[in-house]
Amino acid sequence: MSGRRVPLGEALARRLAGTSALRHLDRFGWNPLRHPDLRSGRMGRMSEIDGMGTERATCVLAPNPSMMTLDGTNTWIIGEPGADEVAVVDPGPDDRVHLARILEKVGDRRVGVVLLTHRHPDHAAGAARFAGMAGAGVGVRALDPRYRLGDEGLAEGDVITTGGLELRVLEIPGHTDDSVAFWLPADRAVFTGDTVLGYGTTVLEGRLGDYLSTLERLRELAGEQDVATLLPGHGPRIDDPAGALDGYLAHRRERLAQVEEAVRAGARTAREVVEIVYADVDRKLWPAAEWSVQSQLDYLDERG
Repeated sequence: MSGRRVPLGEALARRLAGTSALRHLDRFGWNPLRHPDLRSGRMGRMSEIDGMGTERATCVLAPNPSMMTLDGTNTWIIGEPGADEVAVVDPGPDDRVHLARILEKVGDRRVGVVLLTHRHPDHAAGAARFAGMAGAGVGVRALDPRYRLGDEGLAEGDVITTGGLELRVLEIPGHTDDSVAFWLPADRAVFTGDTVLGYGTTVLEGRLGDYLSTLERLRELAGEQDVATLLPGHGPRIDDPAGALDGYLAHRRERLAQVEEAVRAGARTAREVVEIVYADVDRKLWPAAEWSVQSQLDYLDERG
């Protein structure tokens, strides 16, 4: 990230993004990160996203729409048909109403494990509370030890089995350094967290080189395993994984070329590059764009 000073209101909103606190503030008209197409208190494309999924996976959409969370955070309940035990991926914000609604959708089944795709609060803040609500002994597994509840973490190549379900763990750094995906072979589906979104592109906190490698790896997986769908952390499901990943790679390369051109034109900071490359983008999105541009500048610097 760049070294610019972030305005207090914006910094506070980022910290609260994905939590019920920001949603309540939004009702009073204050939310610097509100998605420009969503009005306060609305659930966005809830009818399209909430309840979507595959034979084994169902989305429960969190009520936290914003500029940074799109229509809200997608929580995933995953279980074999007829099984009495499920896994829950990304319980979402620490919002009691949302967490209770997840349990309502789980129904009479038992939650065997809670899994996190990455550390951001709109995905992880409610994990510990949800595990407690789900019953004694329910653990939270994450790549970053700070977000675990219990002794088990996540690592590349892990196979998670619960209620006859099989999920394979892929480490996919780039969006964050602790990002993971879950490959569900039975449905030919990949849970991508924020690495690939249902629409738009993601913000990078990690290294661009890592992110490009991640996209290439997912594209290879899509071809080799005939992946049928990507189930993202925000936005609708993607039923053309290869096309979406090709688009992501093309977009990143195009943006990188634009950043290089801006640097040759004299831009030196992430903000200066954003003012050139993102001139036609809503300025409310510029702070988030700076994070990604800084990753691009670091990538160019690493390569001389």
